[in-house]
Amino acid sequence: MPSAVLRALALIAVLALGATACADDGGGTAADAGAVDGAVGPTAELLGGGELEWASLAGQDAVLWFWAPWCTVCRAEADDVVAAAAALDGRVQVVGVAGRDDVDAMEGFLADTGTGGLPHVVDGDGAIWQAYGVSTQPSFAFVDDDGRIEVVVGALGEAALTERMEALAAT
Repeated sequence: MPSAVLRALALIAVLALGATACADDGGGTAADAGAVDGAVGPTAELLGGGELEWASLAGQDAVLWFWAPWCTVCRAEADDVVAAAAALDGRVQVVGVAGRDDVDAMEGFLADTGTGGLPHVVDGDGAIWQAYGVSTQPSFAFVDDDGRIEVVVGALGEAALTERMEALAAT
């Protein structure tokens, strides 16, 4: 198997299995790829249409932002997430993971907050949140280019988020 395929499978495995080791108390690190069980599937539906192929994130640094449309803290931090994503554009991929409501409400959140320039996946059944051990929003999953994951619960603000993303990109 080509190494890119193996890295993609390892990332999917970490996303599906290893992330459950991350705790709500500020996170942890998941390094064991384990076996692929398809807990979150190879793709996820994107708000606005299309699909995100999880394998497309393999070998790059990424941040998953877990949010809910009715979450006032998520709405308040939206500008910070957009600013941090712009500051690290091309170095860290930021993907929103929308949950705990219907697609219309999720799309309304994007329109209201100006976050539509970022890709956002629909997690209507909560499978992605569950795979990462996320039970509250906002939360962030920092995934390095080797597939290691750290989940952080709570809003970070632009400066702290940018600093964490810069550290992620530097490794």
